Amino acid sequence: MSVTQIPPPPLPVRDKSAPRALSPMLTRLAEERATGVLVREHGVLHLAEGRVVHAESPLAPGLDVLLTAHGTLAAAAWQRAAAETAGPLHAAELLLDSGLLPAGALELCHLDALYDAGYFALAPSSAPGRFRYDSGPRLGPLPSVPVVALEHETLRRRLLLHRLWPDPAADSAPLIRADPPAAGPVTPRQRAVLDRVDGVRTATGIARNLGRQAFHTLVDVRRLAAAGHVTPLAPVLTRPAPPPPPPVTDPDIALLKRLRDALEAL
Repeated sequence: MSVTQIPPPPLPVRDKSAPRALSPMLTRLAEERATGVLVREHGVLHLAEGRVVHAESPLAPGLDVLLTAHGTLAAAAWQRAAAETAGPLHAAELLLDSGLLPAGALELCHLDALYDAGYFALAPSSAPGRFRYDSGPRLGPLPSVPVVALEHETLRRRLLLHRLWPDPAADSAPLIRADPPAAGPVTPRQRAVLDRVDGVRTATGIARNLGRQAFHTLVDVRRLAAAGHVTPLAPVLTRPAPPPPPPVTDPDIALLKRLRDALEAL
């Protein structure tokens, strides 16, 4: 009597056309519906039940800058709210509860800040991320976004910048005017960026100075670079210091005397 062997099921094959997760850790946390703070090299993501409720990055102007730079909210009002709460997200909720900001305007600005900082937080990193489980982040009155939506938008933004100008050096280096300058026209928005190019400010520094989203400023900078108006400042190459001279040891006094006597005898 022969026994028929049932072949094992085929191994799953990953669809190579499907986009890869920008952060496998973040994907796992979303699947776990985790709550806490993910710290990455260029930013921080606050998760509540697996959704992103807030994002911060030193490269992106915060919610406070976006709200106060153009008169949407008085700076003093934000400072009072920030002093009474534990962080910018809670300060925004306090302003919403107090009626100092229209709900629609605050929600839109909050999402702008979240996607802006999230873009930098999900940038390629040379260090692994760290997640701290914490009950602090929570789903509140301000909108949150699914992890997959943040990753999709981040990938879309990367592709857009590459299409505008493929060299990413202008994103992070100090910017200078091109020499000779391009003769093409610039939009009023690009002119505001170009007027702040001084060889010291980076694109994100210009964004903070203007009170604009950093990614939108990157778009303006790459368009200006593609048109020949700006260029990144080349890094200064410093020559290595010469090696120190060999240590000087005490000479052989007797040998010097013999040499002196021999020379005098000539």
